[in-house]
Amino acid sequence: MKRVPITYSTKIIIAIDGYSSCGKSTTAKQVAARLGYTYIDTGAMYRAVTLHFLQRRVELTNPEAVTSALDSLHIAFSFNPETACNETYLNGVNVENEIRKLYVANLVPEVSAIREVRRAMVTQQQAMGRKGGIVMDGRDIGTHVFPEAELKVFMTADPIIRAERRQIELWAKGEAVELHEIAENIKKRDHLDTTRTESPLRRADDAQLLDTSFFTIDEQVDWVIRAYKAKLESPVESQRADFQYAGKQVGREKLPEAIEQPA
Repeated sequence: MKRVPITYSTKIIIAIDGYSSCGKSTTAKQVAARLGYTYIDTGAMYRAVTLHFLQRRVELTNPEAVTSALDSLHIAFSFNPETACNETYLNGVNVENEIRKLYVANLVPEVSAIREVRRAMVTQQQAMGRKGGIVMDGRDIGTHVFPEAELKVFMTADPIIRAERRQIELWAKGEAVELHEIAENIKKRDHLDTTRTESPLRRADDAQLLDTSFFTIDEQVDWVIRAYKAKLESPVESQRADFQYAGKQVGREKLPEAIEQPA
């Protein structure tokens, strides 16, 4: 990707990476809406692949079976005016609710670590964003999918707070899941995401760190918008800034620790 001077008329790529349940997707959606950009949910893409593999009972250690399943896979997003959100379609079927269930989430780390899966998804994601004007969230957007994205944000939060947020989401959907089960899922996901061979989760050198532990969604969105404006007004100086918000310094040293299972 060739760099060009950034102005307010430039449609840039905003890459938001980070751990699960930090508010990446919700923040990315609202940032895209405020900027008039397109939001691309890469997490939903990996969840859809996982659901597809579950439905076909794909043996994950069999490369031929994985490749065959990917050949019969079609993922699309369609805007739902009632919810004002893009919804995920797998081979023509709306699977937005199904891919959010815990039985799918439990297998996503293993599926997303498969080389053939990541390469197929990265190719699709790069095609979706090649013209700019997008906000894309995931785990390797700023490091692998779009390493030259003009604005990169890395989101983190306290692991227990992340588990509590996820539990509230699941309860709202009628899924009664114990906190310790969610905490274990998050702990497993973090380990697999950060240690996988194929494009592991890590903070890009030029990504700005946002700890969302005690931020509301509105504060998170405002923070990213501020980073976006700072990038346009001073592209060089804002490249590695750690922003203060609500009197709180967000620094690189604040990274999540391993989750201890609640008693």
